Parts: sequence; structure tokens; C-alpha cells
Amino acid sequence: MEDISIETIYTKAIEMVMLYGPKFLLAIFVLIVGWWFVGRVANMAEKSMVRVKFEAGLTHFLVSFLSVILKLLLLISVASMIGIETTSFIAMLGAAGLAVGMALQGSLANFAGGVLILFFKPFKIGDVIEAQGYMGKVVEIQIFVTVLLTYDNEKIIIPNGALSNGCVKNKFAEPTRRVDIEFGISYGDDVLKAREVLMGVLNSYDLVLKDEEKQPVVHVSQHGDSHIGMLVWAWVSSENYWLVYFGLYERVKIAFDKENITIPFPQRDVHIHQFPGK
Repeated sequence: MEDISIETIYTKAIEMVMLYGPKFLLAIFVLIVGWWFVGRVANMAEKSMVRVKFEAGLTHFLVSFLSVILKLLLLISVASMIGIETTSFIAMLGAAGLAVGMALQGSLANFAGGVLILFFKPFKIGDVIEAQGYMGKVVEIQIFVTVLLTYDNEKIIIPNGALSNGCVKNKFAEPTRRVDIEFGISYGDDVLKAREVLMGVLNSYDLVLKDEEKQPVVHVSQHGDSHIGMLVWAWVSSENYWLVYFGLYERVKIAFDKENITIPFPQRDVHIHQFPGK
């Protein structure tokens, strides 16, 4: 009885080897060749993206995503070749993906926002942006977050979902910017003289552009409660914006003092009345 059982097992083993052996060897061959082919496809895709100057972060992500998807499809195909039922496996993957997606809605929104930012490039590394109440230089664009460095060297991490769906100011995207500053003079001062002094400051400042289409301008901007507003428009190169912005305050104060032009400040008169018997 024992000999019959061993013989039966041996026969069944031979039958299974004859039945599944070729399929298994073919599946191994397909797996090896397919794995190599996926690597070649990913490499070609990466070279193509580099050739058309895709963002480095987006290129790395897309190549990795393509490689994972192709390898997953390859494994499912190899499993079906050796007789493994893949329908239920695919359904299980779909259900798991749905559950993970619902649990990670916020992260997926940041992920999608990162893809949009890297693809459409509303800003790039090195740009100074203002978004979500923060302003700073973009030092890193990750797939989930963007990292800013403020002027006082604080690191700000903003989720990409909020950046892709909110308002973003790219402060120095253009090569030139206009500095707008209002200086106040007293009502007793000569407006024409004040304009002449301000224009002299602007024309003598070498960092202020004097192009034909971007000449410095001075306007009377308002009649305030205690001053007349003199609005200065000065076009500058973007990299010199803050240098000119703060430099004008110092230069205008020195020029006004030299020409006896008053910069008024709010004053309040207090009258004390004394009543008899109090």
C-alpha cells in the first residue's frame, strides 16, 4: 500500500512537472526579458524628458511611476501564464487602492498639486513667491510640499495642494519691477519744488532705470489730513528691488532736509477747559 502511494505521488509529480514545467520556465523567461524591457523603456522615457527639458523632480517622479506600473502589469501577466487566477487579485488591488485613496485624500491632493506645479511651472527653484501668507525664496519643490526660505532665514513648508489651488505671487518673475513709494510733504511746502527734488533723487540714482518706456515719474497722489502725498514710480532691475526700495527712503530724507521740505507727522492738540466750581 505504501509502495502504491509513493508511486502515485511520483506519477502525479511527473504529470505536474510535464504540465506546469514548460509554463513555469516560459514565465521565468518572460519575467527576465520583461524586467529588462521595462528598464529600457524607463531609461528611454527619462532621456526623452531630459531632452525636452522637463523639471528634474517631475522627470524622476514620472519615470518611477511608469516603471512601477509596467512592472506590476508584468507580474500580473507572468502570474496568469503559470495558471494563477488574476481576476480576483486585480479586484483586490482595486479595492485596496480605493481604500488607501479615501484614507489619504489630503496627501493625494498634495501629490496632484505637486505634479501640476512641476509640470506647468508657475514658479521654479530660486524664485521669490508670496503664498498662503508667507513670502520667501523657493529652495525645493517636492512631490508633496514646497520649501521656502524667508529673508530672515526661516524655513517654511507649504503643502502643494494649497499652492496649486490658491493665489501665488511670483515676486520677481519678470526682469524688471516698479518701486512704488509715497512720500508726504506739508501743505506749506511747494509741490513743484518737491517734485523737482524727488526727480533729482531718482535721476541721480544709478540703480533706477531711465529707459524710454520706463522713466521715473512723480505724481501728486492725495490730499491727506495732514500731508500732500507725492507718489514715486521708479523702474528697477528685479535683483535691485529691495536695495532701491530702502535706498530711496534715505536719499529722499536727506534731499528734503537739504531743501527745507517738511515731512509731516500726525499731531494732536489737546485743549483743557476748566469750569468754575470744578
